[in-house]
Amino acid sequence: MKLRKLRIRAGWTQRELGDKIPVHHSLIAKYELANETPSKDISDLLDEILGADGDLSDLWDHVGRYPHTDAFLQYREYEAKAASMHKYLAHSVPGLLQTEAYAREIMRQALPWLTADEIEEKVAARLARREVLAKAVPPLLWVVLDEAVIRRPVGGSSIMCDQLAHLLEASEAPNVEVQVLPFVAGCHASMGGSLTVLSFDSGPNMVYLEGGGGLTAMVKDRKRVVRYSHRYDRVHALALSPVGSAKWIEKAMEEIGTCKPYE
Repeated sequence: MKLRKLRIRAGWTQRELGDKIPVHHSLIAKYELANETPSKDISDLLDEILGADGDLSDLWDHVGRYPHTDAFLQYREYEAKAASMHKYLAHSVPGLLQTEAYAREIMRQALPWLTADEIEEKVAARLARREVLAKAVPPLLWVVLDEAVIRRPVGGSSIMCDQLAHLLEASEAPNVEVQVLPFVAGCHASMGGSLTVLSFDSGPNMVYLEGGGGLTAMVKDRKRVVRYSHRYDRVHALALSPVGSAKWIEKAMEEIGTCKPYE
């Protein structure tokens, strides 16, 4: 996001900035969306060309100290290309549907050693990923949320109310479905953590796994993808319907006490 702001301030297109490095303009787009990290040399050159006064170089040093897992970097790239994403989330709202305040609180709690500025950079990168839902032909996003995701008041009642209202609003889009897996469903097939099944217009499906402690994995082996997809299907079968889930979320908002009715 910072790179994009600096480029726009300079009045250059992605292609024009790429020509000055030189790198292909598609790489500039990936850097801006945080889908790829530039090398140290390119980061320093971008900093110099854009007059960032060391900000971009400092950001590269930060990324070097707190790198994403290889699996997440792969996932982020595939997320931008997917035709559909079927997700089960055990602990939090998926990044693509998070509000800014909710995302900030998640980052603050998960990464307490970062400075406020570093947290803001990560929040900006997460929010930038939502652009995938604004494409001319956006992917299908089908989300099953564990009841714990709805019940846990991340950031307090006000932030959580806004987040739940955002979920309801997002679910009105024709390409977004939100379901709730209630506690009364009991034990289920994905007790180990969250999973995402990615499908593409061409090419095989893939699965992204997220567990505790930041453990992640990108699954491409066909047999394992089928098995994890089966797990997702079993979880999906236990969840409330999209209509029932919306009513359930509205009731949860009422129980928080300070939420305004969703309209």
